[in-house]
Amino acid sequence: MNEEKNVNLRKIAVIGCGFVGSASAFSLMQSGLFSEMVLIDQDQEKAEGEAMDISHGASFGRPMKIYAGNYDDIVDAAIIVITAGAGQKPGESRLDLVYKNVGILKNIIPQIVKRDCRGILLIVANPVDILTYVALKISGLPENRVIGSGTMLDTGRLRYELSRHLQVDSRSVHSFIIGEHGDSEIAAWSSTNVSGIALEDFCEMRGYYEDHEKAAKRIADKVRDSAYEIIDKKDATYYGIAMAVERICEVILRDEKTILPVSSMMHGEYGIHDVVLSMPAIVGKNGIETKVPITLNKEEKEKLQESAAMLANIIRELDL
Repeated sequence: MNEEKNVNLRKIAVIGCGFVGSASAFSLMQSGLFSEMVLIDQDQEKAEGEAMDISHGASFGRPMKIYAGNYDDIVDAAIIVITAGAGQKPGESRLDLVYKNVGILKNIIPQIVKRDCRGILLIVANPVDILTYVALKISGLPENRVIGSGTMLDTGRLRYELSRHLQVDSRSVHSFIIGEHGDSEIAAWSSTNVSGIALEDFCEMRGYYEDHEKAAKRIADKVRDSAYEIIDKKDATYYGIAMAVERICEVILRDEKTILPVSSMMHGEYGIHDVVLSMPAIVGKNGIETKVPITLNKEEKEKLQESAAMLANIIRELDL
């Protein structure tokens, strides 16, 4: 992260105060990572209401200045979280949101660039891979400073489902969802392990001798379809992604150099070029440091390339 005097490492901005933005703001307030947070929304009263509501709980946590502002207020923010966009409705895929949310992003990014903001951009709105690509191209910012939340939540869901299946702490499960944050995502089973023990060996150790391929498909399908199920039940998903946003911000602010499955530009890895999708990457104070190559079998590589090709086809249709 650029540590020039005009960057306040204790300040964060959240653009978009819908379900995801407000839940993210609440999660960030509780984290204690920041002492100042500015909320921006096209509906100024909505932003003011969210700021007031969250501020009223400050006495139960850590001191924090929370207020509704405008783009002039985010110039010195260390991280700018962009959640603004149309929400996914029942029956819609994330890719159905492309044109609406690309249009919204085309209004936001120039405002950030015009003010020479030096913070890291964290794109959360969907479809996150496409929007991260658009933010990179429009902003002209270094690639390390534009990050998509990618498959952070999908990976969290995968680890959760595996932990339930294996009856083990999810923090001991090491596995990633890669590719698109969406219907073409891939569970990277080839690199999955439980505290260094190969997944199949751990399953047998725990007494699970069912067909591993069937179990893997069932779990991967459940992870992929989780958002649809939640949206059908309560119209939107926001708590899980809010916690993922907080975790990414924590990794950046503390320079943890943690490996996270975030959206970043591909430059020939696995034969993929000029597409943003999720792969494990080392993340620290300067954003993305480097991608981490993980073991993928032939089928997983092919599925990753298919996911990338699908995203590339959509990008070609955009007026960038």
